[in-house]
Amino acid sequence: MAKNIKASIGHVGINLSNAGESFKLWKDLALYLGFKISAEEERHFDAGDGKSYICVNVTEDQYKADGFHRKRTGLGHIAFRVSSPEEVDAFVRDFLEPRKIQSLYGGAKEYPQYMPGYYAVYFEDPDRIKIEIVYEPL
Repeated sequence: MAKNIKASIGHVGINLSNAGESFKLWKDLALYLGFKISAEEERHFDAGDGKSYICVNVTEDQYKADGFHRKRTGLGHIAFRVSSPEEVDAFVRDFLEPRKIQSLYGGAKEYPQYMPGYYAVYFEDPDRIKIEIVYEPL
């Protein structure tokens, strides 16, 4: 019988349409959420928390033809866990609202269908990649 191994997320790679608005939003988001930026270049950066990281790249022109949609096969969304529902609300107030980014599904709220106390806000980046900021009571 094969031995089961325990794994965790090492990193998630995200490809963006442009080095302007999309790239800036992801960098601002990573910094707001306390990630450390490393391996920074004009069209790439890594952002880590000491356990895992995201690799953010600008898509090369030859791969842009079809675009992205979160409902197509591929990345559905990425969730960043925070410590409390109040931190979700602070994120809306301090990050989304100043940038005039509209939240999805009616804003920050509890989603009891996932689990009691699950509290989240969802939004899309300029490329329509869905992002979730969530408090999950464990």
